[in-house]
Amino acid sequence: MGKRKSLGFIAFTVLVVGWAVPAGAVVDIIPNSALIPSTTYYTDQIGGGIGPVVVTNGGGSAANVGDPSGRNDDGFQQNIALGFSLPFFGNTYTAFSANNNGNITLGPNSGLAAFTPAGPQGATQPIISPFFADVDTRGAGSGLMHLRTDIANEIIVTWDNVGYFNSHDDKLNAFQLVVRGPGFTVPAGEGNIGFFYKNMTWETGDASGGSGGFGGNPAAVGFGDGQQNGKVLQGSLQNGISGIVQNHHIWFDLSLAPIPPPDGVTPPPAGVPEPATIALVGSGLLGLALRRYRRPKR
Repeated sequence: MGKRKSLGFIAFTVLVVGWAVPAGAVVDIIPNSALIPSTTYYTDQIGGGIGPVVVTNGGGSAANVGDPSGRNDDGFQQNIALGFSLPFFGNTYTAFSANNNGNITLGPNSGLAAFTPAGPQGATQPIISPFFADVDTRGAGSGLMHLRTDIANEIIVTWDNVGYFNSHDDKLNAFQLVVRGPGFTVPAGEGNIGFFYKNMTWETGDASGGSGGFGGNPAAVGFGDGQQNGKVLQGSLQNGISGIVQNHHIWFDLSLAPIPPPDGVTPPPAGVPEPATIALVGSGLLGLALRRYRRPKR
């Protein structure tokens, strides 16, 4: 059996521009090279489909709350039972909210209508975000958010070919989140949390400063504890994040460390410099432009 290269985090205390970070807050950077090339959802591998459409029970002003079609902007379904106890940043959670904008948040009444990521994953709730950006599924050509819960100790949330604000469906993103509890028997080479990406063709909604799906404040990928500590993919909140994750996947263990690729699978070359080459500013602080940027939606 061949040797595997460690894909550990590189940890920095982060200086966040325009965002009040408590003293001692830390963001760990997940290198882009931890992503593994693939072109399928996890559910394409195991069969059984992506599950029913999520119908919202809360959200923003344009959320179409309760619309049985599931089409919405900034909506969420909250207080969904995980079916297991999930350890996360030192706490344990048994419920979550499925949020239209490319993420789930943990705990009761944790629904998140925010559409522009900022700070470590941009939420005051514990958050898991495969692609936190301004998803808008009201366009006729957009797919929807789906939830599958039929497998013991596992939930699967899929944003299946979804559009972006404001009701745009000229570009679509297809991505999926898998979360498994401690009782799940994890196959070799997999983990307890998985992000899966197929075609990813936009990264910013109009109300996040974007034009045609790009520019402004792009998407965030990773984890946040709700107190501005987090673990984020190297390319998060930077132009080009959609191309970095497209046709890749990544598994994490319960400590949120990435799982190395199986033997015989070569990690892709890094699309941008590894974190060790990113300029440091101040006294050991990593300057990431994680700005809060929100425009009123119209």
